[in-house]
Amino acid sequence: MNTVTDQAAWMLARGTGVVALSVFTLALVLGVVARSGRPLAGLGRFGVNELHRTAALTGTTLVAVHVGTLMIDPYAQLRWFDAVVPFAGQFKPLWQGLGTLAVDLLVVITVVSLLRHRLGPRVFRAVHWATYGLWPVAALHALGNGTDAGATWLRVLVGVCTVSVVASVGWRLSGHHRERGRKRTPRTLPRRQGVPA
Repeated sequence: MNTVTDQAAWMLARGTGVVALSVFTLALVLGVVARSGRPLAGLGRFGVNELHRTAALTGTTLVAVHVGTLMIDPYAQLRWFDAVVPFAGQFKPLWQGLGTLAVDLLVVITVVSLLRHRLGPRVFRAVHWATYGLWPVAALHALGNGTDAGATWLRVLVGVCTVSVVASVGWRLSGHHRERGRKRTPRTLPRRQGVPA
């Protein structure tokens, strides 16, 4: 590859990684806040679910581009083995391994999500909880790996993402949030005259 192509691959890998973390933060916050079918910011529950799903799929696509671009970037020196087996890389094995672990978790979550109708809601729900582990692993990878690891703007971005996730989980666990669906009472329709009960 020539220098321009190498530079483009490097910039694309950096950009997709950072944007993927931001989009996954949005997906996680939406999933936490809008659980139980709550409407949010003028969106109905179906709109919130679609936005959550779209953000998750967009983040997954960005991660695929991120990893694929690193494979063709000669400076990254990433092997396919490194993209599958955590902590086996040659460059910053801990931080790169966290990225690999995040990708492995993402693959499992994505496959189970795509097969949720065949696997059932219990399996889907149990695996979906792994997103709570995926997000911090990906955030740590962003902080420790790559050329922007020590940059102030990246630390600020990860800080904003972290505050967003912690605030949404804190709100979800607080007493201000009442679980809808567990004590759901069915609506009663008015009886019409002449129609037996």
